[in-house]
This record gives sequence, C-alpha cells and structure tokens, in this order.
Amino acid sequence: MEQIQLTKNHQPTHTQNTMKTTLTTTEAIDILRSDEYANWSYDGAKALIEWLEEIEGEQCELDRVALRCDFSEYESLVEWADSYGADLGEAPEDDDERDEEIREYIQDRGTLIEFDGGVIVSEF
Repeated sequence: MEQIQLTKNHQPTHTQNTMKTTLTTTEAIDILRSDEYANWSYDGAKALIEWLEEIEGEQCELDRVALRCDFSEYESLVEWADSYGADLGEAPEDDDERDEEIREYIQDRGTLIEFDGGVIVSEF
C-alpha cells in the first residue's frame, strides 16, 4: 500500500499548534468518500487524491470540504456538459470530436481530471 504525506490539520481554538497526520492513499480516499455532502466514487476519489499528490508533492493539506466545493465528479464529459449547460455551439456528430471539444472547453477554463469510469471537473 503506497504511503502519501497528506496531512489533516487539527487546530483547537485556544492554540496555534498544528497536528499533522500521515495518511495512506486508501485512508485519504476513505476520508473523501465519508463526506456525507459529497458523492465521490472510489475511482473518482482515488483520481483526485493522486492528482493532489502529483501537483502538491509529498505534503499537502487534505480539506474534504474545500475539495467538495471546488470539484465535482461526472460519469462522462457529455454528462458534465449537459449538467453545466456549456455552450459549445453545434455538437459534432462524432462522439470523439464532441469529447475533445468538451475537454478543450474545460481545460481552457479550469481543471479536468480524467479516470477510468468518469471525470472530475473544477468549478469555474
């Protein structure tokens, strides 16, 4: 099991001390999935944790509320476009061309994390 250096801050109101906890990838995924206000799939949560590790390095703060507010998971690029109401103009007939058009639209405005079984898109 891969060990990553995600940290959770535990800050009591009476002090400025910060406690850090080292989490495994599985523990970080479980924390995201235990958020009752989010609806992360296992694969989506794993993709998001791996993306965080890649961009933040070995140590980063895991804030599941911020992640829930900043990112959403969809089953496909088309589902995101339908949900977001993105104005992509006339849709191409070819599914691959449509996916590429949606992909470019998202990447020009925000973050796209693709994984087997869906996509995660940042709010923008």
